[in-house]
Amino acid sequence: MHAKPNRDTVPQVINGRINGRFAPGYSGNPGGSPEAARKALNKSTILEMHRAFNIGGRKAIEKVMKNQPAVFLKLLVLLVPREMQIEPKGGVKAMTEDQIVDAIEAIEGYLARRSGEAAKVIEGTAEPAALPAPEAQSIGAGLEPKRQRKSSTASTLRR
Repeated sequence: MHAKPNRDTVPQVINGRINGRFAPGYSGNPGGSPEAARKALNKSTILEMHRAFNIGGRKAIEKVMKNQPAVFLKLLVLLVPREMQIEPKGGVKAMTEDQIVDAIEAIEGYLARRSGEAAKVIEGTAEPAALPAPEAQSIGAGLEPKRQRKSSTASTLRR
């Protein structure tokens, strides 16, 4: 027997591949996925920022708010999304003809009930009522002029 194995019978591993295929135990991407690396970095960064915020975040926010109000407001604005896309789900286009007819009937029924509640009619007849005669006032009582209060609008207009 030979001490050395035959080169033709032992597969050669070149760059983790045997005849173009990955050898057992070798990764297809030894550097890792760029997306996974980014997620891991984001996770680590957020965890460290959270730790730092727990230590002195409130004081830092108050300091920025007092000393640099423009920066503080900009940070607040950056937290709010610029645009929010709202897409209708289904709607009339997704409804069948029977569903549309049922919906129209339901709306008509609702409107009929609503108009019936709002239009309450009170039946009755109006009866004339006589006002009492004014009492006789003394002649001297009518000579005193009434005091008029100055309104703030009138005094403002005169100035």
